[in-house]
Amino acid sequence: MTGLVLGVTALLSFIITAGLGFVLIPFLRRLKFGQTIKEIGPTWHKNKQGTPTMGGIMFIIGIVIASITGWFIANGTSGGILSGDTQTTVRFVAGLCLALAMGIIGFADDYIKVVKKRNLGLTARQKTILQFLGIIAYLAVLYLAGDTSTIVDFPFLGQVDFGLFYYPLVAVGIYFLVNAVNLTDGIDGLASSVTLVVGVAFMVICALLSFTGTGILATALAAGCLGFLVWNLHPAKVFMGDTGSMFLGGMVVALGMGIGFPLLLVLAGIIYICEALSVVIQVISFKTTGKRVFKMSPIHHHFEMCGWSEGKIVTVFSLVAAVFCALAVWAAVLR
Repeated sequence: MTGLVLGVTALLSFIITAGLGFVLIPFLRRLKFGQTIKEIGPTWHKNKQGTPTMGGIMFIIGIVIASITGWFIANGTSGGILSGDTQTTVRFVAGLCLALAMGIIGFADDYIKVVKKRNLGLTARQKTILQFLGIIAYLAVLYLAGDTSTIVDFPFLGQVDFGLFYYPLVAVGIYFLVNAVNLTDGIDGLASSVTLVVGVAFMVICALLSFTGTGILATALAAGCLGFLVWNLHPAKVFMGDTGSMFLGGMVVALGMGIGFPLLLVLAGIIYICEALSVVIQVISFKTTGKRVFKMSPIHHHFEMCGWSEGKIVTVFSLVAAVFCALAVWAAVLR
């Protein structure tokens, strides 16, 4: 039964996402929803000016439809494999809602950039407030559903009870990771390739540890990213925009929280974290010393400036993600 559920979920997510490219990309072109390339970016990115953005809508639709379909198949009969498991249900639904909330914030940001012609989109304050509102609502739903443990597992190290500090720390961690995924989306196919690897890793973890609900989300996520890569590999015919990257961030968070092991994302999400930290390091270094640590941040642009092709960066970063995701699988099994 589980194999059928995951198979249908994967097939639907891939077909819907890839298939929507034939419809959505021409539609975005007609609306002139093209990407505006920032002046501070690599100069050779200027030839990407006008490439349709907001393409993340493709995999958002594919992932959501596939996840809900997989869920209903899993519970379609009395005694379904997820029947009676309230906490799993809440984690599944709340996880999807968190991802959608992040995606909606990203859509607002893209809309302002593309339609209102304000290249920076939402202000940092507006985006932060909206994201934290979504995160707080997500954590509140989990708490009210009985997910009240404040114990955090550290991969390979053991457990620590954070008590009252748990929720502020988790909220900040979710905020950081969602925006880290957003920063990873800077060259053709990078965010979708890395997230494909992360999704596959959580598929394995969920299969080994019998987290069927989260496994459905992981399967839909991986297959949706694969379907999007049909259109997003270099040279990209469409960009996911903040609409897509922030949705992906929410989905990745939902996987870690869904198995009750959020710090596993430190391993599985190592590329996202390095991307975000490179920006933090660059800003702190420049403001305190006037010098830059990297030729350009986020770090994928540093490698571009060093002469790496976009394809090489995507390949190497995905391989690094795969190695750390293997460690994440090991840590999850040893938990």
